[in-house]
Amino acid sequence: MRDLRKSRGIRKPGAKGPDEMTKLLQVDGLYKSFGGVEAVKGVSFDLEEGELLAMIGPNGAGKSTCFNVINGQLTPDRGSVKILGQDTTGMKPHNICALGVGRTFQVTATFPSMTVLENVQMVFLSARGRLSTVHRTVSRLFVEQAMDLLRVVGVESQWARPCGILAYGDLKRVELAMALANRPRLLLMDEPTAGMGIKERLTLMKLIGKIASERAIGVLFTEHDMDVVFAHADRIIVLNHGVLIAQGSPAEVRDNHEVRRIYLGSYAR
Repeated sequence: MRDLRKSRGIRKPGAKGPDEMTKLLQVDGLYKSFGGVEAVKGVSFDLEEGELLAMIGPNGAGKSTCFNVINGQLTPDRGSVKILGQDTTGMKPHNICALGVGRTFQVTATFPSMTVLENVQMVFLSARGRLSTVHRTVSRLFVEQAMDLLRVVGVESQWARPCGILAYGDLKRVELAMALANRPRLLLMDEPTAGMGIKERLTLMKLIGKIASERAIGVLFTEHDMDVVFAHADRIIVLNHGVLIAQGSPAEVRDNHEVRRIYLGSYAR
């Protein structure tokens, strides 16, 4: 199996070998039904530190349900989720977040009237339980830390602009900075490049891969753009009608006959 973490040219000091990688996320035998319709049926997979794992499949495959179970919005009917070795099955989203889990959404979740800097500061304040003083402290607290993250994602020059007037690609970068402000070990990204042009998509995913490798963050992401998936994922899992039908390296998934028949179509030819 190819290792895109090596191909990105980044290796953390003291990085572990392939057999020693820390499993940040373990999903085991996940089931979830809605009104008798099984949205997820026996899904199992894991995710290691520094790894980009893509979850793909047709509409209605169960991707969003999996995400929402992992992040605590939904409680599974059966099965378990472990994050950093702790059983988080049924835990509330804010408790899961406190363990070191960040999330970005297909539609960006920022405060449009607040500046770029203030949006990131808000996450720092929230993570430290200081939102009650936001009206008098946001302009002074965590400025350096927030600016450092804006530099990491490449929008430091936009720090004073309201998020409501940003170009969509810049807004996605701000959302990434907000997710990083919680110091995540696991990052859940729902369509991270949705609404972006192809060049912007590939550039953003390259940045996400670099950050994941440098900070030992495991990234689970959904994506409809197969160019993005096959260019940047270390591994891919494929869902169809709630069932995990394939997993492996991009090359292994592209060559899987069932995946080609159900989902990839002409892309795999």
